[in-house]
Amino acid sequence: MEHFGLWSVVPPVLAIGLAFATRQVLPSLFISIWVGATIFNHGDPVSGFTHMIGKYIAGSIADPWNAAIITINIVLGGTIGIIYKSGSAKAVADLLSRRAQCAKSGQLTTFFMGVAIFFDDYANTLLVGNTMRPLCDKLKISREKLAYICDSTAAPVASIAALSTWTAYEMGLIRAAFETINVKMNIYEVFLRSIPFRFYSILGLVFVFFVALLGRDYGPMLKAERRARKTGKLIADGSTPLASKELTGMKIKNDVPHRWFNAVIPISAIILVLIMGLYMDGRREILSEGNTVLVEAIKASPYSFNILGEIIGHSSVDKTLMWAVFTGALVAMILVISQGILTLNETMNAWIDGAKSMVIALLIIVFAWGIGSLCKDLGTAVYLVGILEGKMPPELIPVAVFVIGCIIAFSTGTSYGTMAIIMPIAVPLSYHLSGNVIGGLLFATIGATFTGAVFGDHCSPISDTTIMSSMACASDHLDHVKTQMPYAVTVAFIALFVGFIPAAYDVNPFILLVAGSGVVYLIVRLFGKRVDEA
Repeated sequence: MEHFGLWSVVPPVLAIGLAFATRQVLPSLFISIWVGATIFNHGDPVSGFTHMIGKYIAGSIADPWNAAIITINIVLGGTIGIIYKSGSAKAVADLLSRRAQCAKSGQLTTFFMGVAIFFDDYANTLLVGNTMRPLCDKLKISREKLAYICDSTAAPVASIAALSTWTAYEMGLIRAAFETINVKMNIYEVFLRSIPFRFYSILGLVFVFFVALLGRDYGPMLKAERRARKTGKLIADGSTPLASKELTGMKIKNDVPHRWFNAVIPISAIILVLIMGLYMDGRREILSEGNTVLVEAIKASPYSFNILGEIIGHSSVDKTLMWAVFTGALVAMILVISQGILTLNETMNAWIDGAKSMVIALLIIVFAWGIGSLCKDLGTAVYLVGILEGKMPPELIPVAVFVIGCIIAFSTGTSYGTMAIIMPIAVPLSYHLSGNVIGGLLFATIGATFTGAVFGDHCSPISDTTIMSSMACASDHLDHVKTQMPYAVTVAFIALFVGFIPAAYDVNPFILLVAGSGVVYLIVRLFGKRVDEA
């Protein structure tokens, strides 16, 4: 693929720099896309402007997958609006507060909920953030910390789950890469064997757990937590929650019973329909294709991990998420209207207010998609990969793949795009330089590709999941990025020096995970300070 050399790096660097300098994400993205489109049009700003509007903004909205994500967020926002207005969210917070009566237990509850919803990172972020926000507010947990816990459990846990919406995509990339080196293996087995090498994702989850368990923080997060605990200010002065006042400032109806199950039932319906939908849609797609081998395998063992992986791989995640959120909205409406908690008019107004609260965040997501598409046209990732390609010994391949994956994903804001670009290069490179051996080095390289991409998806200000974490938790977006980044960088260094470097020399990955977890504990224990200390 052609690239524009060093110029291809200008738009993402400009976007990130302007965002931090001005604390205004939308105009920063707008200017950066315009500059990038001007570069693409050989320095013509007028053509760059029209190209930006026509392709990178309107084109992003018109993309079927993106349009589905926009619709999903609007409908889910409306559902959350109904749950808030009816007092159901407050009832859930009151119920959970009987067990989670302090900041420590509140953070641990949020963490375990994030791990439990492992099947999709989008669903994880939106459900956990919106469900746990009232409880965390009550316990004076800063919005930055809530956004960090949600963000740090969403993509990491979905990327390493034996069965999730990521599984199918990752298996598809592995299958295509193995075809290029003419190696036939059970792709699901390769996928599973790469999981212990996802050092960043696994140690990132361990880091969240110890931060919550020990009640210790450092850097900007410590300042945010002390502010929230001592003053009750959940966001910093001058900061703006990404969720608008239509949702965060919504008045709860107090002259009606507040019932926790009016929140739990719609959310449970979303989860149930999503799981069933993934299975039914994938199974239908396989049967319609007429693949005799797969059809017979489904009949023989319809619920084995291999078959479930194939089924989810053939399902349409965007379509099933649409089914799920519309079902959740209908269930929420029926519950509150049938019990006389809200009238039809009040229900629709609450739904509209909830949907309106998503507008700013969705605009940012659209612009983030636009700059991702622009980076693809400019060849940003290809340029960055080309810097390292063919310039290293075999033992350094997992290290280089992890580092370049972090840089690309952070610069472009897309983990899926990063994986798709690196995997076809990383697997043949590792395989041939290691003497055509299927072994630990190859699996470490695959793991490095996937988990390096998660790092960028995790803390890049132009990543859609990072934006959605800020949105679901009603945190200021740049405050979320600023407080999360030191933790993410810490875990990345541990993954690099305790994980990938020794793993390249055939050290057992499980031993490295134990050692890495010990290092995580020591760092949090020694460098972190208790929030309640003077």
